[in-house]
Amino acid sequence: MSTNTPSAADQLLLDHAHRHGFAVTVKNLEVWRRRRLLPGNIPGGGLGRGKGSASSPAPESFDLVLGLARHAGRGKRPTDLALLLFAEGLPVPEQTVRAAFTAAVDTITVHGDDEPDRDPDQRLDDLADHIADAGLTVTLVPARARRIDEGIARLARVGGHTWPPAELASFDENPGPSPSTPKDVALAAAAAVLTGSMSLEDIGDMLRAMNPTAEANPIASLVETTRKDAPGVADTVLTDDGHLALGPVRDARDQLRDLAATAPLEDLARAWKTAERVRQWALDLCTRVEGELSAGRLGEAAGEWQICRYTMAGPALLDTLKQRDRPPAQHALDTLLLHYQLDEFQRLDHLVPGCQWDLLEAEGMMPPPIRELFQDLISRNAPHAGLGADVRPAS
Repeated sequence: MSTNTPSAADQLLLDHAHRHGFAVTVKNLEVWRRRRLLPGNIPGGGLGRGKGSASSPAPESFDLVLGLARHAGRGKRPTDLALLLFAEGLPVPEQTVRAAFTAAVDTITVHGDDEPDRDPDQRLDDLADHIADAGLTVTLVPARARRIDEGIARLARVGGHTWPPAELASFDENPGPSPSTPKDVALAAAAAVLTGSMSLEDIGDMLRAMNPTAEANPIASLVETTRKDAPGVADTVLTDDGHLALGPVRDARDQLRDLAATAPLEDLARAWKTAERVRQWALDLCTRVEGELSAGRLGEAAGEWQICRYTMAGPALLDTLKQRDRPPAQHALDTLLLHYQLDEFQRLDHLVPGCQWDLLEAEGMMPPPIRELFQDLISRNAPHAGLGADVRPAS
């Protein structure tokens, strides 16, 4: 029953908040406990003579009250608060944290979710019709990235340079790649959510679509020619219809929900911090390249940008620029996707030992923070020959 008179234990929490400059009320404590963000007080012994029983705040409550007071505000969802506290390393109840990560996965919706038992092929056909009728598209290259691409191309032409250089462009074995429109990419992305897999053709098309002005895309070509270049690996990791699937084919959201429910919290915390560092790396790279463009010269930053735009670092770079502010739920999704990617590399490491992991060391192949995460976690969890042995942190 709500009361404006705090218990002695709650008064300790209110005084603690006041000493740190926060105005917390009894009502605040009640709401936070009801939402499982703050543990209840710990019952103690009786006070005697009908005075009831004593209780004391849980030790973690003092830090949590300060964190909640700092982040709480109008419009803040309980799941947002749980994720923000988790990001600070505060002792939020574990089930509350996992529920918040699961809620982030539930924000991913696809047309037809209200009829999950429909025939999968028919659902994909209906999804394609819906995307076409509704004119749905995906932003492939944000405006800031386009301006940087154009600026680099302009200065490169003045200096008589081309990118990729001829010796690298020659590795693109696809002389006439199929054009991939934003609608095509939207359909491929939605289908990947429903099936948890994507064909090599779709992956290659998406890589090309994210770099539409490139005269050649050797990395996309490398993906597209996997079955020809590495038939043994292809037979191991591809389904009969050419989809990349290292495990059971199922809705990607179910896979992410499993991670939200079972991944060690310390691994999620590490992946969360890595996602933060990737965002900072991407924004810093943009600023450095723009500085070089303003000075009318192409330097180290422009070189890094050009390499990243063709490799696995490219999607992370573009994704950062799509959202100026990243809400906690989106950051939680990035965290789960990072962890999922790590699990897939570990699974591949067992299926194809020594699968050229040294390629991950190549400059720009992936954002440096992700490369460091993979090296750290894989060395700890799978220290046999493979990723754990070959991949080192970026210097």
